[in-house]
Parts: sequence; structure tokens; C-alpha cells
Amino acid sequence: MKHLHYFLKIFSLLMLLPFSSIAQDKPNPRGKGPLDLPKAHRQLENRDIWMGRSRFDVDYVYAVRSMNDGEHFSALENNKIVKYSFKEFGESSEVIWDGNSENLSVDDYSFNADETKLLIATERQSIYRRSYTANYYVVDLETKKVQALYDKKEQMLADFSPNGNMVAFVFENNIYYKDLMSGDVTQVTADGEVNAIINGSADWVYEEEFEVTKAFYWSPGSTKIAYLKFDEREVPEFTMEYNYGETYPSPYTFKYPKAGEANSQLSLHIFNLKTQKAKEVVTGPYEYVPRMKWTNDDDKLIFLVMNRHQNELNYVMSEVQADGMAEGKVFYTDKSDTYVEVDNNLIFLPDGESFLRTSEKSGYRHIYKVGFDGSEEQITSGNWDVIELKGLGPKGKTIYYTSAEEGAIYQSVYKIRTDGKKKEKLSQQKGHNDASFSEGMKYYINYYSNASKPHEIALFDSKGHQLKMLKDNMRVRAMMSKWDFSPKEFITLPGVEHDLNAFMIKPPNFDSTKKYPVYFNIYNGPGHNTVADKWGGKNYIYHQLLAQRGYIVMSVDTRGTAHRGAAFKKSTYMQLGKLETEDMIAAAKAVQQWSFVDPDRIGVMGWSYGGYMTSLCMTKGADVFKMGIAVAPVTNWRWYDNIYTERFMRTPAENAEGYDDNSPINHVDKLKGKYLIVHGSGDDNVHVQNTLEMVNALVKADKDFDMFIYPNRNHGIYGGNTRLHLFNMLLDFTLENL
Repeated sequence: MKHLHYFLKIFSLLMLLPFSSIAQDKPNPRGKGPLDLPKAHRQLENRDIWMGRSRFDVDYVYAVRSMNDGEHFSALENNKIVKYSFKEFGESSEVIWDGNSENLSVDDYSFNADETKLLIATERQSIYRRSYTANYYVVDLETKKVQALYDKKEQMLADFSPNGNMVAFVFENNIYYKDLMSGDVTQVTADGEVNAIINGSADWVYEEEFEVTKAFYWSPGSTKIAYLKFDEREVPEFTMEYNYGETYPSPYTFKYPKAGEANSQLSLHIFNLKTQKAKEVVTGPYEYVPRMKWTNDDDKLIFLVMNRHQNELNYVMSEVQADGMAEGKVFYTDKSDTYVEVDNNLIFLPDGESFLRTSEKSGYRHIYKVGFDGSEEQITSGNWDVIELKGLGPKGKTIYYTSAEEGAIYQSVYKIRTDGKKKEKLSQQKGHNDASFSEGMKYYINYYSNASKPHEIALFDSKGHQLKMLKDNMRVRAMMSKWDFSPKEFITLPGVEHDLNAFMIKPPNFDSTKKYPVYFNIYNGPGHNTVADKWGGKNYIYHQLLAQRGYIVMSVDTRGTAHRGAAFKKSTYMQLGKLETEDMIAAAKAVQQWSFVDPDRIGVMGWSYGGYMTSLCMTKGADVFKMGIAVAPVTNWRWYDNIYTERFMRTPAENAEGYDDNSPINHVDKLKGKYLIVHGSGDDNVHVQNTLEMVNALVKADKDFDMFIYPNRNHGIYGGNTRLHLFNMLLDFTLENL
């Protein structure tokens, strides 16, 4: 599916005049020469960041896929699938298969269980954020034979059976599988229909909020396929115009359940390949099935169900009987007064009777061992959050995970025994560490960075011993020194009830006797942090650009953000935006008191939830914030999807006050400062409706503002020259108004 489109409307920005020093009323505008910098240093321009490959783009290790032996990995390079040894990383390779020889452009690939076959995805076309269609080919690595998976175009989600003899896939909302020996294709479902019935893949809101695209799973013995059916006929439709540039733009209509609206009706089915029949799994009432996974038993399926409020998560075991019937029985429940997080963990232990998961039931996110009999044991503990389970050692006795034990702005790699003993930190440097483990957990690649150091990527053994530095990014660090980057300082600012984590970047040659404007870049959404001791990528470089123009750049993690325990994160329940805005106003007022800050020049910028927060700061905090830039903002929670919104707010019928009191569209009369709102007309996530209705409210209140719509662009607002154009516009608006 092509990107969606709507319309373009531009409010002109005033021509900017040059200024030469931060001592003057305004910083230098874009492209007008150095700003009180040593002669050896150049001033950053947006083209240095957003045009093509930037000087500051880090070298990275992508798509390292461990192979069965745990000693080798594969990678896609120059349209070839290449095999490397972990121990000799990058020094020697073996070409497993060359797509060039078959005139096939490889977009993605996967192996079957014994690594004798490849599944190749070509001509991939994006649908939404994670989903796509492709044309798939099966490669027999022994015979070198290449066969198309299906003679009809644009399949989805192709997946080898565990025995490697079949491939299941979705085509036009129906599930099929192909026998690779005979070449026969069997159709599993037949009622699939666009905007009506989906079999085996997910609807829009599941993909966006539960990160589910593939909704079918082979049993371990390759005898059954469990799948979800989404009946979305009662889900309201949303229509966008797209293909601007043509004489008549075209409508695109898709199912999008907004807050309080009907969801897809779900049912779970198990198809038996022997009988060629599907049976529905019978269980109690539920709204969502966010996860499912077969156990190591070919007849036992575990799936998770949630109520609509998402404050009760049930683990259900379904055992398939001889007649194909399967009744689901709840064996474990996690409840909350607010909401329960769905994680991506369902790691079965070797005993065949238990698994690992994470939960916040103790007040912090920790690892639990849960038995199929409903018993549980807490493995990690403390006033800190586990961030992610990474895996289980080969004997099932050691758990590898990342956590924020060193503080909310840090991430480290740990291991611990399943009995909760012998915890050990594996990562060696404080900052942000992430690990990608090999099969069997024998090796891992550690991705380390901090606020001033781009990624150092190194190979380690499972005991935490470094074996080889893979990428040190010294080139980028040297470039930073030549361009006079300022250090990112981590501080705390007073909120309404708590001290809040924040960062600050001061201008080069900072002079405490001068008065500087402050530019807050924020997000503040539930469980999402912007204040972290890690490499910030291109946004960090842009913040350095702003610092070179004379701005103090800051960010604050308010109540509602992550890694400070469940109470801190969930305090915003039923009132999204309220406490976050109060904290932002309190933090900004504290900054106004600093002797080197111009109290009349406090600005704020944010994207998505950050754009929502920017709009609240500019309205509810109008006496504090002089300028605001809101990119792709939600402006009324009634217009956002129901899984996300209701998780934190319940439905509009249950919480009308919470919705209305904290939607900026209802506070436009308070606006005083300069306000720019930007959106992509093809945003299928936060619809441009949010911006257009904000405009209606602003016009009705007779408020001045600026707006820019990018036609055909989605929530990320990118493609071609788009990002350069966008950030030039954001910079010009900032220079003119802050």
C-alpha cells in the first residue's frame, strides 16, 4: 500500500534577519556564519545532519542472525546471504546464497529449522508501521533449486513449519500453506475480505499497539496451525485522500477503532493438517488476545487474553483433544488498579511445566517464574525496573536481562540464576548497554553508548569477557571534536511532587553572565523516556546545532515516564497530560530563576505525544512558554485509537472529564505565544484530523498560529528531501520566535 495523503495548506513564515551574537536579542539565523566560535570550528547546518548520509551517522552492526550451532551468524550483504564465525567476526566469510545469480533483490530472509532451506522476501511493499507484502521464494541450499512460494502476487508473513517441509502464509486475508515436496498449496481459510475478515494477520490497532502483525503459529510438530480471526465489520472506518499530484486524489478507507468505538470481534482457531479442519478454541469472554505461543508439547497452546480496560491479563492453556476440540482454561492472572503491561516474554523452561515473564506487581518490573499450575516465584527484586528479558542459558539455569538498576537514565546487562542467586553485571561501562545473544547464549554483541559517545559495538562471551571490538566509531567522535560539541549534562529539576530527571546542553563558550533562551524538546508519554545516558542520533546533532545558535537545549522526564517504578509511571492514569503538564510548568519555572536564563524566552517542541504535550504547554502553560512547535500531535484523545487511549484513560463514556480537561483543543483560548503545528497528510496513526480540528478551534478563538502540512507523508514525515525541509522550517521558526 502506498502512503496515504490528504491536503496541503501552508502558512507563510516571515523572512528572517541575520544576527551575529548571542548577546543580541535573537540568536543567529540559519546559514549566516559562525556564532562566537573558535575559528577552527564550523557551525552546524541542517544539511550536515539531514541530507543523505550525515558526517555523524554511526557505523553499526545490523541484522546479525545467529545460526543453530551458536558459533556462526548470517548477514545480508550486497544481495548475498553470508555466513561468518563469531570468533573471527568479519575476517572471513562463506556465501550461503547469492541473490544476484537468480536476479532476485533480497529484502529479507529466514532459514528453516535445520538450515537446509531459505525463505527469501523480495519486492517488499509497506502497509503500515510493521506490516508489508512481498513476493517470496524458497531456496533449497542442497539442490540450489529456487521456487516461487505462490503464483499470485503479494503474500504476507511467510513462515517455515518447524519440520521445514511446509511454508504458511497469508494472501488476501486468508491463510495458506505450501507443501514444498509436492508443491501443493492448501487454503486454510476462505472468508477473508478487505475491511471485513482478517485471518492470520492483525488489524491496524493490534499492529500499532500490541506490535502484532503475524497472528498464526505452527505447532512444534508441524501438525497444527493456531490462528486469530479478526471480524472487523463493525469497526468504524476512517478515510483519507491520497495520490496528491494526480488530477483526482484517491480515497483510502481502513478500519480504525477510536476511543470508545467497537473493536474487531476475535476468535482463536486451531487448524489440524491431518483432518483438514479448524476448530475454535472455547474460552471465557475477552476483548484482546495480545500474545500466543505453543509450548514444547504439540497439543498445548498458551495464549494471553485481556479485558477492554487492560487491567486484567489472563494466561490460558488450551489442550487439543483427539477430536480437535480445545477448551482454554485460565491458569494465571495478573491484575492492576490501573493497567497491566503486555511484554514480549514467554520463555519456557526445560522442565516443561513453567515459563518466565515480567510483571510490575511488586511496584517495580521484575522477572517471575510461573508454573502451568498457577504458581509463581519472583526471581529479581529491588527498587528498580527490569527492562527486557534477553534469554535463557542452554541448561535453563541462567537468565540474561537488561535493567535500570543503576538509575533511570542507565541501562545495563545482567545475568542471574533462575533461583534468584548469583546476580552478576556483565556490561562494563556505565551508560546505555544492549545485548544481542547468539543461539545457546554463548556469545553476545554489546551495543554501548553514552550521551557524548556514539556506539561502541563489541563481541563478548557469556561471562562478559570482551573478545573483539567490532565498531568503535572513532571517526564520529573525531568529527564531534572538530565541530565544537557541548557536553550533555544530566541534572534534576523540581516537579510538583518529585525531582525530575533532565538533561541540558549549553551553548559553546557558555558565559554565565549572559542571558540565554531555553529550548525544551519533550515527549513525556507513558513509559517513554527522553532523558537517557545514550547516543541520541540525529536529534542530538540537531540539539548541538541549536546550542551553537545560542540556545540552552533541555529535556525533562515528567511523571508518567519509565524506570522509576509503577507508581511513578502510572500516576497519570485517567488524566493523560495533566500531571505531565504540571511538571513541565514547574520545571520551566525553576529554569526561569537561573541567573543565565532569559525568563521570557522559554520554548518547547515535541513530536506525536510530545506534540500533544507541547500544545498543552502552550495553552495551560501560556504564561511560561513563549514558543511551541507541535509535530503530528494528538489534540483530542477522542480521536486516537482505543487500545492505547483506553489503556490509560478508559473510554470517553467512563471518563469524559479526563478526556476533555486534558485535550489541548479545549484550551486554545489560553494561547499567547508563537505556535507552529506540523502534520503529514498521510498519517494513518495520529490522523491529520487532530491538526485540522485544532486549527478550527484556534480560528474560532481568533488566535494567531502557523501551520504546515506535508502531503502524502505518514507519522514519521520523511522521504526524499522532507526531513531537511522540515528541520530547516523548525529552525527558522525557532530563530524568529524564541
